[in-house]
Amino acid sequence: MIKYIFTDIDGTLFSHTLRKVPESAIKAIRALKKKGIRIFLSSGRNFYLIRKTGILDLVHPDGLVMMNGAAVALGDALIYKYPIPQDVVDAMIMFSYRLKFGLTLIEEKEGHINFIDDRVIDAHAKYGTRFPQPRKFPIPYDRTVYQMIAFCDSFEEILFLPHLHNCKAARWDEFAVDIMPKDSDKAKGIAAALECEGASKEEALSIGDGANDIEMLQYTGVSIAMGNAAQEVKNIATFTTDTIDNDGWAKAMIYLGLIKEKDVF
Repeated sequence: MIKYIFTDIDGTLFSHTLRKVPESAIKAIRALKKKGIRIFLSSGRNFYLIRKTGILDLVHPDGLVMMNGAAVALGDALIYKYPIPQDVVDAMIMFSYRLKFGLTLIEEKEGHINFIDDRVIDAHAKYGTRFPQPRKFPIPYDRTVYQMIAFCDSFEEILFLPHLHNCKAARWDEFAVDIMPKDSDKAKGIAAALECEGASKEEALSIGDGANDIEMLQYTGVSIAMGNAAQEVKNIATFTTDTIDNDGWAKAMIYLGLIKEKDVF
């Protein structure tokens, strides 16, 4: 019995083609919530960037798994935090200056970038987001960081990643990659949320499209890959639904019998 749904935002619930959440997904979520199923947004974004999409006013989620699982909120309460170690942040800043790529450091409520070039501008344009406030990063860095985004290509990633202690990468664009601790991911955030709720992973469903969704799709009892998902995501999901722009989110919930077609279409 599915009682919890953890959904990615970008490319899963928020369409960057339509620049909005499909109406079918909004109707599906309303129908799910009427049945008592709790909805959690599970994103690489922090709270500020989630709010900027306008999705909170449409979905009214019961909780948020943010920054690829580095922080979890239930209602207004932050119940889980897993920041990146200070020495790793400082090392990443050094690599960004040496290799000359933009680096975004994401904090609990805001984020900053140290360098803006065409790769930064292009990646943000594709996803309809604005790059954060530029700031010269001091070493040692003077704030708590939960996620890092390097605006670099795969070759540059190979140059620095092996030198970052206990870190992994999840690429979401040709020139943008999330950097996080190896033991931090959306699955860890979901586990923290379910523990707080007194629920099991067998009661949870996850749905996503990107490389940073893989761990959560492997963790929950049921997992769904969007039709527009990367092949590696489709390979590990329970099943694949239609694309985001062809009502894939709502169709998945109907296919599972969680809601009826008449609730949406």
